[in-house]
Amino acid sequence: MRRGRQPLIDEGTENFWPSFADLTSTVTLIFFVLMLLAYMQNLIAGRNLEAATRRLAESRRQITDAEGRLRLLGDQLRATTAEIEAGQNRLRLSEDKVEAGNRELGAVRARLQGIAVLRVDVLNKVKGALEEQLGAGGGATAGGAPRVAVADNGNIQIGESLVFEYNSYTIKPEGKRLLGTLAQAFARVLADPAVRENVDVILVQGHTDERGTSAYNRDLSAKRADAVLNYMFETDRALEQSYGAYFASSAYSEFRPLNPAKTEAAYEQNRRIEISVVLKDSSVRGVIDEYMRTVTPAPGGAAPAPGTAPAPAGAAP
Repeated sequence: MRRGRQPLIDEGTENFWPSFADLTSTVTLIFFVLMLLAYMQNLIAGRNLEAATRRLAESRRQITDAEGRLRLLGDQLRATTAEIEAGQNRLRLSEDKVEAGNRELGAVRARLQGIAVLRVDVLNKVKGALEEQLGAGGGATAGGAPRVAVADNGNIQIGESLVFEYNSYTIKPEGKRLLGTLAQAFARVLADPAVRENVDVILVQGHTDERGTSAYNRDLSAKRADAVLNYMFETDRALEQSYGAYFASSAYSEFRPLNPAKTEAAYEQNRRIEISVVLKDSSVRGVIDEYMRTVTPAPGGAAPAPGTAPAPAGAAP
């Protein structure tokens, strides 16, 4: 009996293997999904790149702005540095001017002090001559006060008892010798042109105590001052002839007491002759004016050289 060919697969049996077409479709689907994923990935990456590009552009713009601000700040810093350097130069110039001005002011101060010291020097020389006549210290009053002294105000004070009796303007013999010495001393100091240039007046002052009326005391103090000055001129005619213009007398009555106490010692101290050397204001003004001319240019020209100021007006030859 002839056998027929048996099929490899039983048609009645269920087939679990996909067909070729199904396999192809499956592979195609897989590729499609992969391509879709790749596309989406590229799309997302593109958006991220665009955002990153924008951020990069913004960062570059900010960097450019910052660089511009830095350049501006650098220019301002250089300008400020230049101003600081210019200010420092001006400050150095000002300091130099101040230093020069201080030196000039120091010289003016020294000259003014020299004029002030001149007055004290004149009085000390005269006081020294009187002390030589009277003995060291000039003696003392009964109250213990020195009979010849240079007061705090720079005046020479001569006690009443050296020249006058109480309540009198008649000069005692002892007083005449003293006034003769006083006249010679003033003649010696006035012989110095530097002294005469700066002295305005040598003032002989009369002072009393407070007892008695002010009119009587004024009259007595005036007569005493006149008596002192007149006797100085009588005993030394050359003093009056050469330097009489430098002397004057005045009366202060009881109104400038040295001691306000109500005691005999205080009254004796207040009764006195004072001699004051008054300096010329023009001498001081001359020093100041000369300094001002050296620091202030004259209109239309430069300031004159220091030391060219004319002699003070009114100076005695």
